[in-house]
Amino acid sequence: MPLTVWERDGDEPGAREDEPVSYRGGRRGGRRLGAWLAGLLLLGVSVVVGCRIADTDGISPVPQLLAFLPWLLAPTGAALLFAALARWRTGLVWGVVALGALAWFIEPYGQATQARGTPVAELRVMTSNVEFGQATPSLIAAVKRERPDVVFVEECDHGCSSALTEEFGDDGAPSDALEATGDYPYRRAVEGYGSEGSVILSRYPLASAGGVPGTMGMPGAVADVKGHPVRLQLAHPMPPLPRQVGTWRRELGALRDFAAESRGGATILAGDFNASQDHAAFRRILDTGLRDSARLAGASRTPTWPARTSPRFGVQIDHVLVSEEFSVRSVRFLDLAATDHRAVLADLTLHRRGGTGS
Repeated sequence: MPLTVWERDGDEPGAREDEPVSYRGGRRGGRRLGAWLAGLLLLGVSVVVGCRIADTDGISPVPQLLAFLPWLLAPTGAALLFAALARWRTGLVWGVVALGALAWFIEPYGQATQARGTPVAELRVMTSNVEFGQATPSLIAAVKRERPDVVFVEECDHGCSSALTEEFGDDGAPSDALEATGDYPYRRAVEGYGSEGSVILSRYPLASAGGVPGTMGMPGAVADVKGHPVRLQLAHPMPPLPRQVGTWRRELGALRDFAAESRGGATILAGDFNASQDHAAFRRILDTGLRDSARLAGASRTPTWPARTSPRFGVQIDHVLVSEEFSVRSVRFLDLAATDHRAVLADLTLHRRGGTGS
C-alpha cells in the first residue's frame, strides 16, 4: 500500500507541535489500517468485476460471488469510506471506478423486445423447485389457486411425482393419450430420488421430445397449444458448488445448445438454472435469442433464492425463458412453504411469427 507524504516524512498535515507523538502515531496507524482494509475490499470486488468484464465465470469462488453481483455495492461502499477516512486518494479513485462498473452491469441483460403479430393463444406457465419434494403440498395449493397451463417442477422425487399424479392426472393414461383425464392429464417426467426427479405437467397434449442430459432430470416435450407446436424444456443443471463448477458449466452449455437448436420454433425453457444474468454461462443461453420473461416484465432482479434465509438479499436463478414468438403480459413470484425457491408464474401470449416490437 503506498505511503502518504506524512507517513514518509514522519509528519502529518494539521498536526500541532504540542500534540503528543504517540497520539500522532496512533492516527497514522489508524489511517494505514483503513487504507489496507479499503485495498483488500476493493481487490476482492475487482476480481469479481474483472471476470464479469471479461465475460467469464472464472473459478471458485468467483461463480458463487457473481450470483450476488449487485450486493458487491456494499463492500465497495465500505471501501470508499475507509479510503476517505485514510485520505487515500488512489483508493478513492479505485472505489469510484468499481462503483461505476457495478452500476453498469446491474442493468438488465438480454433482449427486451416483445413479440408482435396475430395472437393465437394465451397460456400461463409456472416453474417451481420443491426442494426434494418437501414443498409438494404448497405447490399443489398454488397450482389449484393460479391454474397455470404448464407446470415445470424441479426436485420432484417419487413421492412428489405420485402426489401430483394423484391430484391432477390419471396415472393409467399415457401422457399423449387422447382420452387422458384430470386437470393436468399430460406429463413428461424423469423419475428420481431427491433432487434428481423432475416433472412437466400440462393441460395441453404433449408429444415426446428428447430432454437435455444432466446429473438431475431435465425432461422435454412438444405441447400442442391450440394447434400450434410449442417446444417445452425443463432446466435444472447442477449448482456451481466449489467442486462442481465444471459440471455446472457443461450442463448450462447443454441447455445453450438446446436453445440454439430450437431456434425457428416456439420454445419455452423454464426451471431452476442455478445461474443469474451475471453468469457468463447463462448469458450464452440468452444470446441464442431466448428472452427472460422477468426481463420483459421489468422484474429481472427480483430474487427467487434463497427464499427462506435471506429473501431480500437473494438472487434470481429461477427463470422462464421464451422464444420470439411470445410476448409477456406479467410475471409474479410466489412464496411456497418448505422450499428455498420462490415459484415463477408467467402469463404469456403466443403469436404467429411476424416480427417483434418494443
